[in-house]
Amino acid sequence: MKYISLIYALLICTFCLAQNITVDSQSLTPQELIEDILIDSDCIENVVVTNAVSGDFGGTEFSYGTFDATGTTFPFERGIVLSTGRLSNVPGPNNSLSDDDAPGWNGDDDLEFSLQETGTTNATIIEFNFTAITNQISFRYLFASEEYQENNPNTCNFSDLFGFLVREAGTNDPYENVALVPGTNTPVKVTTVTPGITGSCPPLNEDFFGQFNQTVSPINFNGQTDVLVATATLIPNVEYNIKLVIADEFNARFDSAVFLEAGSFELTRDLGENRLQSSFNPLCENETLILDATIAGNNGYDWFRNGMLVQSDPIGCTNCGTFEVTQDGTYTVEVTLDNSCVANGEIIIEYATNPVASNTQIIECDSNQDGLTIYDLFAANDAVTNNDNNLYVTDFFLSEQEAIDDTNPILNPNSFENTIPNQIVFARVENPFGCFDIAEVVLQISNNILNIPIIESCDFDDIDGFTTFNLNDATMAIENQIPINADVTYYETENDAFFNQNPLNLQYENIVADAQTIFVRVDSNNDCFAISEVNLEVLFTPEISDDETVIYCTNTFPETIRLQGGVLNDLPNNYFYEWQLNGTTIAQNTFAIDINEIGVYTVIITDPNGCSNTRDITVNPSEIAENVNIDVVGADNLNTITVTIDGAGNYQFALDNENGPYQDSNIFNNITSGFHTVFVRDINGCGIASKIFSVLGFPKFFTPNGDGQNDTWQLKGINFELYPNLQVSIFDRFGKLITLQNANSSGWDGTYNGNRLPNSDYWFSANFGDGKTFTGHFALKR
Repeated sequence: MKYISLIYALLICTFCLAQNITVDSQSLTPQELIEDILIDSDCIENVVVTNAVSGDFGGTEFSYGTFDATGTTFPFERGIVLSTGRLSNVPGPNNSLSDDDAPGWNGDDDLEFSLQETGTTNATIIEFNFTAITNQISFRYLFASEEYQENNPNTCNFSDLFGFLVREAGTNDPYENVALVPGTNTPVKVTTVTPGITGSCPPLNEDFFGQFNQTVSPINFNGQTDVLVATATLIPNVEYNIKLVIADEFNARFDSAVFLEAGSFELTRDLGENRLQSSFNPLCENETLILDATIAGNNGYDWFRNGMLVQSDPIGCTNCGTFEVTQDGTYTVEVTLDNSCVANGEIIIEYATNPVASNTQIIECDSNQDGLTIYDLFAANDAVTNNDNNLYVTDFFLSEQEAIDDTNPILNPNSFENTIPNQIVFARVENPFGCFDIAEVVLQISNNILNIPIIESCDFDDIDGFTTFNLNDATMAIENQIPINADVTYYETENDAFFNQNPLNLQYENIVADAQTIFVRVDSNNDCFAISEVNLEVLFTPEISDDETVIYCTNTFPETIRLQGGVLNDLPNNYFYEWQLNGTTIAQNTFAIDINEIGVYTVIITDPNGCSNTRDITVNPSEIAENVNIDVVGADNLNTITVTIDGAGNYQFALDNENGPYQDSNIFNNITSGFHTVFVRDINGCGIASKIFSVLGFPKFFTPNGDGQNDTWQLKGINFELYPNLQVSIFDRFGKLITLQNANSSGWDGTYNGNRLPNSDYWFSANFGDGKTFTGHFALKR
C-alpha cells in the first residue's frame, strides 16, 4: 500500500493534490484553534486554553493544527487535528509511513490513568476551560491510525491511545474520558473498533469502523473509524476543563491522529438514551414518553419528528420544554435560549408490539376432592404464551391490577395452594422488550378415578420378596381409561406424584418386600388427569438348587442315572415340571427322570401361580479305561514304563496295588524286573482297569550246590503267554552252546550232559521269535 513507485506517484500527482486534505500548524495559536475553529460559538463562554504540548520539530511545525478537506472525500470539511507525528505527514496520499519521533517527547499520565494503560510517549495535548449554560456538550471526531493494517495480525494487538478527558475545573477529581465506543464504556482504539482479521481476531464494534485506506486517500493513514460523537454531561454554568490528548504507546512507531470537526463543539440537550429494539428498550404499544428539554431561562423550543416540525413553543412560553411521544421516529429539539444561542437534542424512539396472552386453565389432581390442592402455576406457560418462545411469564398475581402494576407477585408459584375452588390467578406475559399482557388462569381440579388391577411379578433370582416390575403393565391396564397421548409417570410417594418429582423408571424394583403401593400420575395437555394407587405384588416362585454337572459312565450303558428337579424346602409334587434335553421337551409332570444320554437337561418348575424357575443339569460322559498298553524302556532295575490307554474319562494310575496310591502321571520310573500289575481308575467313578506286564531281567550269578538257594538260573519277567516262541540259549565263554531254555524249562542247573560245569562266566541270548533279542552274561559259582 505504502510503497508505490515514484513514476506512478508522479503520473497521478495532479489527481492526488485535488483529493488530499491540507494542514497548517503555524497560522493559529492553540487558543484560536479551540475558540475559533472547534467551538466558533458565543454560546460557550470563558474558553481559555491552559496547556498545549507538541513534538519538538525545530520550531518549523507542530503536531497539532488545522486541516482543510474541501473538495476531498474526507467526512469533515475542516477542523483541528492532533497527531503523534509531525503534521506535514498527515495529508494523503497514503503512500508513506507516518513514523515520527522528537526529542524529549513524553507521554501523558492522565491519559494512562483514564484508559488504564501504560507506556505512552509522544503525547500531543490541547487543554482548555469553558462554561456552558446547558447540561450537555458534544463534538464530532474521527480517529485514524497507521496501526490499522489490512490482513495483518498486528491490527489485533497494537494501538495508539487518545482521550477527551473532562472534569470540573479547579478540582483534582479524576478525568472522565468521553471518547468512547457508542453505547459502551470502551475507549476508542484500533483494537476496540475493528472489522477483525481473518484467522487472528474477530470483528469488534465493526459498525463504527470506517475503512482501510488505499493509496489514493485524502489522509496518510492506513485506516480510520467512522465519524463518532463525544458527549459530556455537565452542570450548567459550572466551569469545566477538557484535555484533548493523543499519544503513541510503548514506542514512537506507526503514528495516529484524531480529527475534530470545526464548529461541532456545541451545546446539546440530553433527551435520554435511544429507545431501540436492538437495545431491548423500545416503548411498548400504547405507551407514551415525555421528552424533557427544559433549560432554565426564557427559552423557546421547536420539536421535530423525522425532520418535520411537530410542536413549537416560542420564547417566553410557560410550562413548555416537554413533548409527549406517541409514535416512533427520530425526535430532535432546538432550544432557542434567551441569548439567541441554540442547544440541540436528539433521540430515536422505536415501538414494540405488545404480546397477546391467552386465558387458560390448570387442572390439578385433588386427593380428597375438596377443591383445594397444590398447583405449579408455570404449567400454564405454553398455553398463556401460545407456545411463542419469544414470550415468557414473569410472575403470577392474585389480582389483575397487581399483575398490571407488577406488584405483590405470588411468592410460591411452583407450589401454590388455592384458597377457593376454581380460583383465578393472573399471569403477566412479557416479550423481550418488557411489553406485557395479562392472562387469566383458572385453577380447577380433576375428579377422575382409575381402576388398576394388582400388578404382579415373579420373584426371580434370589427368592427374597424383591423383584423387578414392568410398570408398562399398569399403563396398558389403564390405556382405555385415559386420554390418547396422555403422559403417564410413576412415583414412590403420593407427594412426589402431586409435585411431579422423582419419577420412577418403568423397570422398577420394589423397595418393600412382597407387596408395595406406588402412585401413577396421568397428565393430559399439561393438566393432571388423575393420580391413583398402583399395588405391586411379588408372586411366590419355586426355590430350586443351582445348576449342576453330573457324570454318566458310558461303559454302564444302557443302565440309567436319576436326575432330580432340585426343589428346595417344599414337596416336589406341588409344581408342574417340564424336562428338556438340549432344548427339546422329553418329559413332563415328573420331579425326577432316569437318563442314559449325554447332554444338557433343563428342568422348568412352575408354581400354580404361573411363576417358574429353571435350572440346567449338564450330563458329561466318562468311562472305564480301555486298551491299556505298557511301554517298557531300559533293562534290569533301571526300567521306565509308560501307560497308554483309550477312553473318554479322566484317569489316575497306580502300580501293583489296586488301592493306590494313585498318581496323575502315566509314567513310572525305576521299575524292578519281574511281573507287575498297573491299575487305571476313572476319577469320576466309572471303574478300574488293570493289566499285568513283565519287566525282563536276569540273575548276575547262581550257585547250584543243592542248598535250595539260587540252584538254577533263568531269566526274570519272561511272559511266555506273550512270547510263546521265546527261546533262551546259554553258551560258555568260548561260545559253546550248553543248553536251550523254553516255556517248559525250569531253569539251568549248571550241568552239561549230566556233568557239573566249573565256575566261570557264561553268556545267554534270548530270542523272542519276533526279531527281538536280549543278551547278557552271568557267573556260575559253587
